[in-house]
Amino acid sequence: MFDRSLNRINERLNKTLTRDRLLQDVTSNLRQQLKVNRVVLYYFYREWKGQVVVESLSNSKSSILGSTGADDCFNGDYAQFYLDGRVAQVDDVEEAGYEECHLEFLRSIHVRANLVVPVIVHQRLWGLLIAQHNEVRSWTAGDRQAIVLQAEHLAEAPVLTEPANQRKSV
Repeated sequence: MFDRSLNRINERLNKTLTRDRLLQDVTSNLRQQLKVNRVVLYYFYREWKGQVVVESLSNSKSSILGSTGADDCFNGDYAQFYLDGRVAQVDDVEEAGYEECHLEFLRSIHVRANLVVPVIVHQRLWGLLIAQHNEVRSWTAGDRQAIVLQAEHLAEAPVLTEPANQRKSV
């Protein structure tokens, strides 16, 4: 019995390490490829409430790891936008028409350009893969394609797609 318990613990640790390595590799590679200040993975731990669980930064002083972001601004309309597989490609957040609470949050973390893609697992909005830059930026079709491909890669990763009742929170 002790051996079985130890094996289960070891298996969970291995899955956690594999998941964490995958998430960190995706965010780091994407940040370097897009040449942006920050790439984060925002995970929804319950309906429209979540937090930044992984980030890659060009400057460690600008970390938002663990941040819940502008949760109060995120609602079912935003969720449906992303559940439909759409991408938010914003060259200048000041011109995007965001609600004031969302805009204030982005200003507070020095975001001027935003590229946001859903990570959909089992028809559920699991999270958002987000590239952010501190200057106005014209996102290219290649930028968009790169982040969409990485979000799809994450959505298909076995460490994220195993049944929710077997997976504990990130």
